[in-house]
Amino acid sequence: MNKSMDPVTFEVLWSRLISIVNEQAAALMHASFTTVVREAGDLSAGVFDAQGNMLAQAVTGTPGHINTMATCVRHFVKKHPLETLEPGDSLLTNDPWLGSGHLHDITVVTPAFKDGKGVGWFANTCHAMDIGGRTLGAGARQVYEEGVNVPIMFLFRKGELNRDLIDILRANVREPDQVVGDLYAQQAGNDVGAAKLIATMEEYDIGDLEGLSTLILDRSEERTRDAIAEIPNGRYDDEVSIDGYDEPLQIKIAVDILDRNLVVDYAGSSPQVNWGINVVYNYTHAYTTYPLKCAISPEIPNNEGSFRPVKVRAPEGCILNAEFPCAVGARHLVGHFLSQAIFGALSKVIPERVLADGSAGLWNTQLEGVGPDGRRFAYIFFSAGGMGASAVADGLSATAFPSGIRGVPAEAIEAVSPVRMVKRALISDSGGAGRFRGGLSQEMVLAVDSDLPAQHSCMYDRTRFAPRGFLGGADGQAGELYLSDGTRLPPKATYDLQADASVTLRLPGGGGYGDPYSRDPSAVLEDVLQGRVSLEAALASYGVVIDSEDMTIDEAETAKLRGS
Repeated sequence: MNKSMDPVTFEVLWSRLISIVNEQAAALMHASFTTVVREAGDLSAGVFDAQGNMLAQAVTGTPGHINTMATCVRHFVKKHPLETLEPGDSLLTNDPWLGSGHLHDITVVTPAFKDGKGVGWFANTCHAMDIGGRTLGAGARQVYEEGVNVPIMFLFRKGELNRDLIDILRANVREPDQVVGDLYAQQAGNDVGAAKLIATMEEYDIGDLEGLSTLILDRSEERTRDAIAEIPNGRYDDEVSIDGYDEPLQIKIAVDILDRNLVVDYAGSSPQVNWGINVVYNYTHAYTTYPLKCAISPEIPNNEGSFRPVKVRAPEGCILNAEFPCAVGARHLVGHFLSQAIFGALSKVIPERVLADGSAGLWNTQLEGVGPDGRRFAYIFFSAGGMGASAVADGLSATAFPSGIRGVPAEAIEAVSPVRMVKRALISDSGGAGRFRGGLSQEMVLAVDSDLPAQHSCMYDRTRFAPRGFLGGADGQAGELYLSDGTRLPPKATYDLQADASVTLRLPGGGGYGDPYSRDPSAVLEDVLQGRVSLEAALASYGVVIDSEDMTIDEAETAKLRGS
């Protein structure tokens, strides 16, 4: 292919690639056996050139899967070069240090062939409903406890399923039909992507992807460097404190802007711990590059080219570059907070482009037991608190950032498991006050329809340290966790939820942005009318006096209070 193709053809082919990977992801989601993939979108999908460089990603997915997959595919290419494979071959792994950081995420990689010659790869990563070992959580001491570790191996060989692998998985997981069913769905997604790619290459008489790959990656790299160059040179640092397991942890960061390059250094962060919240480097890299892109170059495609100007350093053995064989099952409880460290550092130079702290780490709820029909079940779902506010907008409520995973509807949870959602509601006043208000958190009350206790594995954070507000904004509300008898629970506990009990989850709210007294009083009134802010908080936090009888603003008293 001519590397200097005309702009129109280039734009058409780029749009085709995006369409192809979106169809790849859609096929995977439609075929999936689990609500984690089908409803929550806990997946990634992408197309890669022959060397394993990610060219394009589907719009559906989470950075913890997409950006780790971008590195992971290179390990497949190294072990099984494209020229050694044949049509009908497909590979997989769930090795945390090669992939997305814990055993529950399985990456399936499939070569694409045109006229018998390998031209590229399609890959996707999905969260498996179960992977054996302990119930997913933070309580393991080594990765060996956390489930089946599958090295890079064949899922299909010349179109034949690796039945030995399937037998091993079925014998070790709690939900074999869902786990194996999703492997078929992952393969189906890759097959759809490969077929669409080859059809496009034939339509445009393209023999390989090399020229198109060079154009895409070089342009993405150049535009990313241009965006970095707009920020003044310097070192910008921050420190974030999070709950940890038994002791708080610190994430320390220094962001160096060096002309057209950017270096992130996590030196000084807490050392790895003897619990399952450690983060592998690949996951740290993923959740560093993503918030950087959000703040610095959101309009530039996310691919190998946009990663090139960014270097990420984390000392070996620290909580963000943990060494084998440490436990990593709940690595998101640390990794998702990297966005807050990034934004905290960048708020000192480009405050108009960052978000205040939000709930960050997803609240992952794993329940396992025996249902009313006598059958064993294992079910996990994800929930989010409030997002932090920005310089131009309120934070979104009950919305996951930086993961981007959707909340699963109560109806979907109850349709596929004996888990019962007794209550689910937004929490008034949980978002930090500010010129722009933090997003609201949510309260959920859960029970299990069973005559027997169910094991509840808690994967929660931000109960010790509230999400920070920025530039005068107030902090969001910290999270809480307690049983129906009032017993307070550790946020990373695994315990037996009794058949006659329920558990209440009150997630963290987002931090506010800017001085609350500069918020438009009419916006405060609207929040009160919608139940997002109480009358008491309107007065105490925003200095807005509202007549409780006719629900109007007392402008004179408000001006007097704000002036004082």
